[in-house]
Amino acid sequence: MIDNSPQLRIGNGYDMHRLVPGRPLILGGVNLKHPEGLGLDGHSDADVLTHAIMDAILGALSLGDIGKYFPPDDPQWKNADSLILLEKVIQIIEKKGWHVQNIDSVIVAERPKLKPYIDLMKENISKKIGVNINDIGVKATTNEKLGAEGREEGISCHAVVLMRKNENQ
Repeated sequence: MIDNSPQLRIGNGYDMHRLVPGRPLILGGVNLKHPEGLGLDGHSDADVLTHAIMDAILGALSLGDIGKYFPPDDPQWKNADSLILLEKVIQIIEKKGWHVQNIDSVIVAERPKLKPYIDLMKENISKKIGVNINDIGVKATTNEKLGAEGREEGISCHAVVLMRKNENQ
């Protein structure tokens, strides 16, 4: 019998969290310092980069979104490390016979400047996913002072992932 099911799947993800005082600013597992002392508000650590990547991975396989697996009203996920949640998402897709081929993402934030931290973000994500660091794309841009990101009300992230079915599946 010939298996005509797709061997590749693409998913996209998006996340945005509000900037507030008194919270850490974590992106890709890196704890950053905002010039105004702001951090991202959320039930977990509010890591928009990791959240967008998780949604892209889950979406590629039509498995829903991170709220399905880590509901914001569940106390066990309060202040959770999103890289640990990413590991759990990877376990879900591996059980279904898939793995991440590559990721591309863009973080939209006016401040702080992210370029010095991008390699560390990529390293953190590649270790959790188990892919080569060169298969993780993380870019940063500003919104030119437009919109919620431009007014520094929040930070957002867009992510796209290519998934490949395991050869022995």
